Amino acid sequence: MKRPVEYLESHVFEARRPRRELQEVVAYTDAVQAIESALADAEKYKYLLMRALRRHADDTRVVLTGDATFSTPVLPLFPTADQQQAA
Repeated sequence: MKRPVEYLESHVFEARRPRRELQEVVAYTDAVQAIESALADAEKYKYLLMRALRRHADDTRVVLTGDATFSTPVLPLFPTADQQQAA
């Protein structure tokens, strides 16, 4: 993965403003080109990350074989309609 400065490394030149020190300058077209290449790399990294996440999810998925029986009963959190009428 590139650092942000690496996208502009070859496009930066120095210019001297009147009565000031040298300053780094980037042309507009070079800046746009650097941004486009950064966005293209981001898409590539996003694709690779999503693929790795899917592969990891497939590897960690719990596979239940046969009948899934639980030792503790599952009780409803709210009373059902039948229980409300009985009360």
